[in-house]
Amino acid sequence: MLLLHLCRWKGKLAFSVLLICAVIFELAYCQDEQRNTPKKKVTLKNNKPGKSANKGPKTVTAKPKKKATPPAQVLDRGTFKKVGESISVPTGGSLELRCRGKPVQWSVPPYLEEDHEGRLRTVQHERYGVLTLVNTTGADTGEYSCYPMYCEDTDCRKEYDKAVKVFVFFPDPQELFVPSADYYEVIQLRTNWPTVLPCQVTTPEAKVTLHREFPPAEVAVDGTEISFSVKKGFTIHRPRPHHAGALFCVASLGNLRQSSTKYMLIYVNYPTAPPAPVIRASSSPVVVGENLRVSCTVVAEQDVDIGFTWDYPGQEIGRPLYTQESISLVGGGTARQQSQSVLLVDEVRDVDKGTYTCTAQNLQGAKSVSTTVRVVPKAKPTKP
Repeated sequence: MLLLHLCRWKGKLAFSVLLICAVIFELAYCQDEQRNTPKKKVTLKNNKPGKSANKGPKTVTAKPKKKATPPAQVLDRGTFKKVGESISVPTGGSLELRCRGKPVQWSVPPYLEEDHEGRLRTVQHERYGVLTLVNTTGADTGEYSCYPMYCEDTDCRKEYDKAVKVFVFFPDPQELFVPSADYYEVIQLRTNWPTVLPCQVTTPEAKVTLHREFPPAEVAVDGTEISFSVKKGFTIHRPRPHHAGALFCVASLGNLRQSSTKYMLIYVNYPTAPPAPVIRASSSPVVVGENLRVSCTVVAEQDVDIGFTWDYPGQEIGRPLYTQESISLVGGGTARQQSQSVLLVDEVRDVDKGTYTCTAQNLQGAKSVSTTVRVVPKAKPTKP
């Protein structure tokens, strides 16, 4: 069971999750009445089912049954409503999440993983884990996840398929975007890989648009080529060269308008697979004193960089490596690029016999191919 307990000056929030065949979220929001009587703090920590932490009216918690909607948790005088996969929580208060499991492990936004200044605490109880975050700010906006752990003796691993997740917004009236320490961020645009511009806002109410710095223009978001999610930002689904450049996001809410971090998009024609090199020797056997050429050729997509490395018998005696590399276009229905590296061995000697290996590498991986070269002595001149 995942239980959210939100404490503020005038309100307390809580929601529970029951995971059986599906995940169901419920939010319990309690508003204290404006009275002169002291406000009573409600805590759900270590409470036994059916008992309240208050000295006032008793809290009644119904026990969940299999495949049933989870019961509402009653806190003082409150109203209840179901929520989806996200929730907005006012800043400045505290957030408490409970997750049923023994043990469980938590995942929080990257900002909190790096530096939470002691505001974040997790505790494992006998039947559930608790995550508590105090003095919340807009920077805490993000996804909070709980993973049940499967353990055999002392070896434990996360059960990712049983994770419970909720995206929490902490609206900040001064900061529409989640703060970033970087003025700009470099992002690679890969040909066959969606690219995300993480323009993360602190409130789902903000209107967010995408803009190009030069020439100044708003970028069209059609939901197909480019789409927007309030939880992730903008996604370029099939990056192309024209998407490259400096982009930024603009968020507006009421009279407030702010710009995000700048994103420097660099287009990389990302290969669909590792290279498939073909190796060939100019001749074998080779006569001592003659020259040898060993070529390694890769035909692939255009504008894909191929790196070549060689292993050859002459390395053992310190013979230096001499290569010639070239790139050319090859014909066909789809334009292709031929990359080639040629290993040059002048005045072959007996030590040059053996295996020659070429390794071709691109951003998807590497592959090696080999060929064997025999060296034979010069034929003795025949006497007249």
